[in-house]
Amino acid sequence: MKTLLITGAAGGVATQTRPLFREHYRLRLSDRAQVPDPTPEETVATADLGDMDALRRAVSGVDGILHLGGYAVEADWGTIHDANIVGCYNLFEAARLEGVKRIVFASSNHAVGYYPRAETIGVDVPVRPDTRYGLSKAFGEALGALYAYKYGAQVLSIRIGNVTGEPGDRRRLAIWQSPRDFVQLVRIGLEHPDLRHEIVYGMSDNERAWWDNQNAYRLGYRPVDRSEDYAEKVLAEDQGPTGDPRIDNNQGGPFTVAEVI
Repeated sequence: MKTLLITGAAGGVATQTRPLFREHYRLRLSDRAQVPDPTPEETVATADLGDMDALRRAVSGVDGILHLGGYAVEADWGTIHDANIVGCYNLFEAARLEGVKRIVFASSNHAVGYYPRAETIGVDVPVRPDTRYGLSKAFGEALGALYAYKYGAQVLSIRIGNVTGEPGDRRRLAIWQSPRDFVQLVRIGLEHPDLRHEIVYGMSDNERAWWDNQNAYRLGYRPVDRSEDYAEKVLAEDQGPTGDPRIDNNQGGPFTVAEVI
């Protein structure tokens, strides 16, 4: 069984998906925070993304990396820069130095958050980040391309919508991804024999989707969950439009008005 390093292992996506990943990989869990409830089959490698020596120790000997680490919402530039720009570079560089080729990068829908909801977009559109956070994810995608084509890495960037047990509101009916569909997509990034550098959207089989996810399907992705199964419940509880067209009309939703300086 191969060993998978998960950075950001104390976060919500990792916590939801670790039991599913354990069915396929030995897990090494890395975060600067305490990782909740590691099992005897999981090892913990505490590392800050700013500490290259610690990162190299965490990366050493693994077969692949799922990079969930970093700052997951909008913040001031210093925070985003250190965690998501410098930290992401450090992770890719540590992988290069330790000879780890397979990297799945947790990008975000917020790299393209300023596209209108009325428009269906593929992965080849120019980025339109809605925040400094979204900008950092666009940087990570570009960094993945650099390391793939210059250094021979095999990189899958997933523009994650929202990974939860079920969609929480109207917007998430378009972007939701179940944990097991997320794991399936990550496994493609870790195991597809012909992968070099690819970008896909992280969503389940959603009727209300704003994204053309044909690139994921081309790579073999076959989601098993549907947001529409939750639509009746979600729409009954949804508060409706906010009245701010930036939030209501753009794919990035509330991130399009978020501001932290």
